[in-house]
Amino acid sequence: MTAAITRHTPPLSPRRVWAVTLRYYYLLRGSWPRYLELAYWPTVQMVLWGFITNFLATNSSYIAQGFGVLLSAVLLWDVMFRGQLGVSVSFFEEMWSRNLGHLFVSPLRPYELIMSLVLMSLLRTVIGVVPASVLAIAFFGFSVYSLGLALVAFFFNLIILGWAIGFLVSGLVLRFGLGAESLAWVALFAIAPISGIYYPIAVLPEWLQWVAYALPSSYVFEGMRALIQEQHFRGDYMLIAAGLNVLYVALGIAGFLAFFHAARRRGLFIQIGE
Repeated sequence: MTAAITRHTPPLSPRRVWAVTLRYYYLLRGSWPRYLELAYWPTVQMVLWGFITNFLATNSSYIAQGFGVLLSAVLLWDVMFRGQLGVSVSFFEEMWSRNLGHLFVSPLRPYELIMSLVLMSLLRTVIGVVPASVLAIAFFGFSVYSLGLALVAFFFNLIILGWAIGFLVSGLVLRFGLGAESLAWVALFAIAPISGIYYPIAVLPEWLQWVAYALPSSYVFEGMRALIQEQHFRGDYMLIAAGLNVLYVALGIAGFLAFFHAARRRGLFIQIGE
C-alpha cells in the first residue's frame, strides 16, 4: 500500500508547498512580535548608522583618536547585550524544554529563580566578554583594562540595565508565548541608537536627547568617552546611572513577577507554546 501511494505521489506538489507556506503565514499572522521584528531591524540599522555617519562627517578628527573609544564601546555594549541575554535565554531554556511546570512543583521560589538567573547571566557575560577583551590586546594592542577601576562601574551599570530588560522580556514571553521570544533581541537594540555607544548624545536631535538621558547606558558611554579622551572620570554620571538602574531593575523584576503570577494562575506553565 505504501509503495503504491509513493508511486502515485508526484515528486513536486505545488499544493504541498502552498500548504506548508500557509502554515508559516498563519504563525506570522497570529504573532504581533513577528510583524514588529520584520520592520524593526532595517529601521534600527538605518537610524544607528545614520547617526554614526552624521557624527563622523562633521568630526573627521575623531577617527584618528577614536580607535580606543570604538573598541571600548564595542566591548562595553556586549556586556549589556550578554547580560540581558544571560537572563532571557536561561529562562527561555526552561520554556523550550517545557520544564517550568516541573520546576515550580518543587519548593523553588520566584525570587530564588531570579537570583539564579542573575548569577547565570554574570557567568555567561564574563565567559563571553573576557576572551574578546584579550583578543583585542593581541590583535590591536588595546586593553580595555587600561580604564582601571572605572571599568568596574561601567561594567555593573551596563549589566544591571541588561538584567532589567531581560526580566521584563522574560515576563512578556511568559505572558504571550514563545512567539514573542524575538523580543529578547529586539528590546535591547531599540535603545542602541539613543545610548550614545559610538557617538556623543549631542549628535541626537534635541528632543531625542531627553529620552537618551533617561537611560543609564547613555551616562556610561558618555563617561567612557570622557575618561579615554579627556582622562577625566565622571563620577556624577556613574551615580546617575546607578540611581536609574535601581529604578529600572525594580520595574523589570516587578513586571516579571506580575507576569509570572498571572501565568501561574492561568496554568500557562504547562501550556507554553507559540
